[in-house]
Amino acid sequence: MAFKNVAIPYGAYWSSPFCRWQRSLAQEHSIELAARTATRFLASRHIEPSAFDGIVLGFTVPQAHCFYGAPWLAGMIGMTNMTGPNVSQACATSARALLTGAAEVETGLRQNVLCVACDRTSNGPHVYYPNPRGIGGRGEPEDPVWDNFNKDPHAGQAMIQTAENVVRAAGIRREEQDAMVALRHRQYADALANDRAFQRRYMLPVEIGRGKKATQVAADEGISPLTEEEIAQLKPVLEGGIVTSAGQTFPADGNAGIVVCSNDRAMELSHDKNVRIHVVGFGEARVAPAMMPMAVVPAARAALEHAGVGLSDCKAIKTHNPFVINDVYFCKETGTPPEKLNRFGSPLVYGHPQGPTGMRAMIELCEELVMLGGGYGLFTGCAAGDTAMAIVISVDG
Repeated sequence: MAFKNVAIPYGAYWSSPFCRWQRSLAQEHSIELAARTATRFLASRHIEPSAFDGIVLGFTVPQAHCFYGAPWLAGMIGMTNMTGPNVSQACATSARALLTGAAEVETGLRQNVLCVACDRTSNGPHVYYPNPRGIGGRGEPEDPVWDNFNKDPHAGQAMIQTAENVVRAAGIRREEQDAMVALRHRQYADALANDRAFQRRYMLPVEIGRGKKATQVAADEGISPLTEEEIAQLKPVLEGGIVTSAGQTFPADGNAGIVVCSNDRAMELSHDKNVRIHVVGFGEARVAPAMMPMAVVPAARAALEHAGVGLSDCKAIKTHNPFVINDVYFCKETGTPPEKLNRFGSPLVYGHPQGPTGMRAMIELCEELVMLGGGYGLFTGCAAGDTAMAIVISVDG
């Protein structure tokens, strides 16, 4: 049964710019930066921190004091009497955070929840697990960012290998991949048109540094626009494969936030009361080991079934596409025209900070549906462990 009383007030969301790792946000603690950004956002919308009775924090990369998580974030924002859960589900963290807030609202446990997702893949921690019984008392080291990109402990393969596995299983050709990459770059260019008119609908500059050295980051960093000719000349990353550097995203830093509340509260907080955004369906899926990009299809079907709508009912579709193979496979399996996916950009082009990636895509989905005059929209994105989560949103007005 679809959700009946879960809404997103129009305009009650933001995404920071996404910066390629080791760029402007590399030295910023992601939770502290998210707190400063959330505070500025709420002030700009004249929303008091006391308006909320719940908070959800999503992140995946450990940083100093992250043990305190959501209560710490709430305290920095001014919600000193509030608690809430921390959510960490790899690339599905945003979708899981939104589901957590939505479920609390739908059950009546909360009325107004602030969902925040943030991560910094730059300067990731180096973890040491002590083992006094090891040879010479030596323990085991891990780089949580890099090591987990390179090997799934269950499937035993790197993430890029999952894309190549789907290439072989689905019979995807290099030409199909390259054409989709070129399209995704053209779509992102549309978001930059007219002085970034589309991105300015939701993107909030972030302030970094302190005092006289404080600066703003107002736009995405580290993106390399590519022509079709340049894409065609790239060599595959893995020998014998077809996935190129342009066919996969890059690690990034950033944050995003969405207010999830009851229908009544949404009317109070909406930037335009004639626009009503509802969260109506969720879905998730897990596919065979090392076939991660395939999971976006069954997750999408599960969300659509929960919402009680068909794929043909969706005016807009956004994906978390760490590999463009995700989109090629989705279009081949569902018959969806490639142009219908990811208008105005996608993580393939603007980067992947893990926790907030899906949240930015969902925010863009909301804005696209508003521009289209309303209707249903679908977000679906894969995640580590050969999983995916999907969300159906509807916009009226």
